[in-house]
Amino acid sequence: MKIIIAPDSFKGSLTASEAAEAIAAGIRRVYPHAELVLLPLADGGEGTVSALVTATQGTLHRVSVSGPLGEPVEAMWGVLGGPDQTAVVEMASAAGLLLVPDAKRDPRQTTTFGVGELILHAAQVGAKNLIIGLGGSATNDGGAGALQALGVTFYDDLGKLLPTGITGRDLKRIARIDAGGTMQSLRRLKTLIASDVTNPLCGPDGAAAVYGPQKGATPTIVAELDAGLAHYAALLKRDLGKDVATLPGAGAAGGLGGGLIAVLDATLHSGIDLILDAARFSEKLQGAILVFTGEGRIDAQTQQGKTISGVLKRCRQFGSVPVVAFAGNVDREAVDALGLSAAIAISEGLPTDQAMRNAGSLLSKAVERYLT
Repeated sequence: MKIIIAPDSFKGSLTASEAAEAIAAGIRRVYPHAELVLLPLADGGEGTVSALVTATQGTLHRVSVSGPLGEPVEAMWGVLGGPDQTAVVEMASAAGLLLVPDAKRDPRQTTTFGVGELILHAAQVGAKNLIIGLGGSATNDGGAGALQALGVTFYDDLGKLLPTGITGRDLKRIARIDAGGTMQSLRRLKTLIASDVTNPLCGPDGAAAVYGPQKGATPTIVAELDAGLAHYAALLKRDLGKDVATLPGAGAAGGLGGGLIAVLDATLHSGIDLILDAARFSEKLQGAILVFTGEGRIDAQTQQGKTISGVLKRCRQFGSVPVVAFAGNVDREAVDALGLSAAIAISEGLPTDQAMRNAGSLLSKAVERYLT
């Protein structure tokens, strides 16, 4: 009996790997001789590097880079196993919202410079392909900070270089952009953006308007940031010949998507599909009788490119293997729309803090109960 275990993280409680192990423990108590295939997953946000490195038996690296507020943080990047020479970076580990204390959350003051530093580290190993996960950002700098780290220079209206670590507030100060200093090795990389965000760079559906409030922006701050992104987009078009203002996905990660598309010719891909492909999910699915997946919450957003919906779609394409999902909380209307074989809330009736502290044992016991 072969069972695939393919969860995302339970944010704030369990990493994807910890969730997979908890599910496996529950199965083994009922079916000790089952063949279990553990495939921790992510959808482009936090945990993307770990999921891909684990799934491909690659190598994980840690390095100190500039955090979203300019202070040093320890970030991760990885090299995937296999012959494809692929490196992977997740922007959340260098410029993620969880790196900014609640009291300091203001996307006018955060930068993606550390993401650029991560990309440089990944490029130096001689990779031919680069995957960049764009979920969970604390930033709204259009990726200008990251591009600075990659050698792009930004000048003000007096012809002076803008200081390192451009933030959302600085976008309106840019008068000219020069990408001539970008490393040629970076330009030769095939760069893939793992993100399911389809928002444009600016406007009512843009990065600032839609995601700014989640990062601490008031309506006044949103208007300021959106104006800065519109100005920045006009300069990318004039100076680099890249029109990304209305391009779907350019607004990912506070506009980092647009910056990477403009300078590195990056292409946007579904985060979960990229990770499922890299993990060879479809190949490993062959012969499985059941798939267990899960994440912190199942709700209306689950259908929008999240891990559970990606796993479901892939299972339907390759033999309609039953999919059972576990989550901390479950919206029953969302479950009906998804078409899961079962969706099980592991924490019903428990206070949130208690459920989060005991998520591993709750998940394991929920799996065991389902199988018995």
